[in-house]
Amino acid sequence: MGHIYLYTGTGGGKTTNALGLALRCVGHKKKVIIIQFLKWWKNIGEYKIRKLLEPYYEIYQFGRPGWIKVESGKKKKVIKINKEKFEVRSIEELDKKLAEKALKFAEEIVKKKKPHLLVLDEINLALHWKLLDIKEVLDFLDKIPKKTHVVLTGRYAPKELFEKADFVNLVIDKKMPKEIVTTKGIQY
Repeated sequence: MGHIYLYTGTGGGKTTNALGLALRCVGHKKKVIIIQFLKWWKNIGEYKIRKLLEPYYEIYQFGRPGWIKVESGKKKKVIKINKEKFEVRSIEELDKKLAEKALKFAEEIVKKKKPHLLVLDEINLALHWKLLDIKEVLDFLDKIPKKTHVVLTGRYAPKELFEKADFVNLVIDKKMPKEIVTTKGIQY
């Protein structure tokens, strides 16, 4: 198997690191498949560029609308980022089903297409929120084709992935503005 890269931590830039590797692969005409767990928004650069980078780049999203925040209480909240409004919601059973569907899809597409790079974006968070079983993810990683490299992103990676990965990068914030910054082409 190729190498496993783990990008985790509470800082921003985990997906961005993975996208940098994806861009390098595409530059060498290597096949890249990105599977985004929990993400659904189509107005992000890595999704919008998919047709320009064909046939070397594919991206699939397995999430549903809403800004997820795990907290108690049923009071509905809405946050505004730039001019878009997003409902803040908790994890639900449908999120679990979508995460399981994403992992099954990953298993099928890797067998079929044998990419040079597979990015499992936000899989760490899906594991942390118990949307996936760590044993199933580890079993999947054991079956990856020999020439496929894998990137695992997201906050709160479980210790089992720290042990499994060949490279582990912790992304932490040392300084950031108090308000959410969303610059088109930078944060999305």
